[in-house]
Amino acid sequence: MKYLLLFINLLACMIARADGMVVDKVYHPYVTANEREFEWRLMTSQTDNSNLLTQRFGYGHAVLENVALEIYAIGTRDENNNFELSAFEVESRWMLTQQGEFWADWGLVLEFEKQKAQDNFEASAGILFEKEFGRTSLTMNLFAIREWGESLDSEWESEFRLQYRYRYLPEIQPSIEIYAGEDFIGIGPGFMGVYRIDRQEQIKWDAGFITEVAHSGKNHTFRFAIEYEF
Repeated sequence: MKYLLLFINLLACMIARADGMVVDKVYHPYVTANEREFEWRLMTSQTDNSNLLTQRFGYGHAVLENVALEIYAIGTRDENNNFELSAFEVESRWMLTQQGEFWADWGLVLEFEKQKAQDNFEASAGILFEKEFGRTSLTMNLFAIREWGESLDSEWESEFRLQYRYRYLPEIQPSIEIYAGEDFIGIGPGFMGVYRIDRQEQIKWDAGFITEVAHSGKNHTFRFAIEYEF
């Protein structure tokens, strides 16, 4: 574990944060053939000076056996308590290896986001890694991000996410999560679960509470997501 924390610290020194929220969904490198899903994702971030809220509403569909596309509408509440539709995003997830085919499972996620009010854009590519150790799973995401536009400086940035999960029951799987960004290292507990209804019909839920440990002061993020797959 000490070597993992050392790696995170070294990585954080090289990482730049894409926006005000480093904490987000930890992606798993899997796609189910013919899957369709509705997703709602919520994130709140509280610091000494702000209380931000972001919600995403998405619809996704597997267009190939190993490729899924998802479209999101993103709403944001700012420091003045104004909540509005702020951006749109298109996401593509690729399952690069079959589950259990190699020593670890690999995937790729590509995202493209445009702000609604301004010609600001963000594109990202993420490598997804997952490895099972007995009844535990280690999942890691590494993102390269490009921002540009009307009110943004054109630059490359990156983020890192890690989830170490205990598969206690399909419906209840506790985890420890680590996030790294520019001047940000966050760690905290997470929980996820799957409730299977019939065949491919199932409900997935995912939550985490992350506290920044790189600096003094208040910086807490709560994230929650629920997906209906059918």
